[in-house]
Amino acid sequence: MQEKDMVLDILNGVKSSISNYAKIITETNNQNLRQVFQNMRNNEEKFQYDLYMIANQKGFYPDPEEASSQEVSSAKTALTGEAAAQQGAGPVPNMR
Repeated sequence: MQEKDMVLDILNGVKSSISNYAKIITETNNQNLRQVFQNMRNNEEKFQYDLYMIANQKGFYPDPEEASSQEVSSAKTALTGEAAAQQGAGPVPNMR
């Protein structure tokens, strides 16, 4: 296996771990345990970023094209609208 393949494989695994930590954190009500998982997630995010920077410097993970200000504005509008819709949704009714 080439170095590029190994690095990209590790990056994908770390991104998956970060997603799993996010799910675990939202389902944990013990504050001490929640803090442990948050610290673990933060460490994984730092590791992911550091490895990404190395991969980027080696040309393994090229920078994406920069988004135009119109694309950024459109994404902000869409996300703001979605967040507002979720906040106003209220509890899910029991359909029995």
